[in-house]
Amino acid sequence: MKGWIHGLHAVEEAILAAPGRISRLVVAAGRDDGPVRRLLEAARTRGIAVERRPPREVEQLAGKGVVHQGVVAHLADAAESDPEALLDAAPAPALVVVLDGVEDPHNLGAIVRSAAAAGAHAVFVPEHRAAGLSSAAVKASAGAALRLPVARTGNLAAFLRRLKEKGIWIVGLDQEGEPLWTGFDLRQPIALVLGGEGKGLRRLTREHCDAMLALPLQGGVESLNVSVAAGIALYEVVRQRRSR
Repeated sequence: MKGWIHGLHAVEEAILAAPGRISRLVVAAGRDDGPVRRLLEAARTRGIAVERRPPREVEQLAGKGVVHQGVVAHLADAAESDPEALLDAAPAPALVVVLDGVEDPHNLGAIVRSAAAAGAHAVFVPEHRAAGLSSAAVKASAGAALRLPVARTGNLAAFLRRLKEKGIWIVGLDQEGEPLWTGFDLRQPIALVLGGEGKGLRRLTREHCDAMLALPLQGGVESLNVSVAAGIALYEVVRQRRSR
């Protein structure tokens, strides 16, 4: 992504993970609390100049109605990650996340953060009808989207076939799945596939899955937010691989 990002966590993560991409760092005049001082020190040690501006100017840079916490940074564009190169570089056993039409940038950001925390190697999203790495997604990931590669794929079905050719199991998460999320060997190379809000996995995506796992729901709840479901499934992978 390129453009303005906002919020203490997202901007601090950008300073730590991608200092060379920061072309401007703007902090509201009068902000001098502990978190801001830590951010300023991180910027100083990496040679990033800090501009102090009135709070109204910071709000204009961040965008109306955005919760910016008095901190914004402008990122220069970065080269897009190559899906093939990411797959080749993934250590064994691979763990990647594939999203089939997640459109809410906040859900994308939350999924990226969970994927990074669980040790996934990359997140793949379609080029069309799906959220990309906007400033909202980066903020929702608390900056993790600047550390974990997020790559666009063209034809999702073709990409899933390519994953299979590389020996990666395609595991979809769906309420109609069998078995439950704990009933499949996730110690193998895994691509965890999740569908978009409301519609879930598309038919063609389902057909390319080697297994469809389900999360049990009780109390009249019909579904979970996709980012919550992703976190549960990712940490089942962690549990199984650590138990080995």
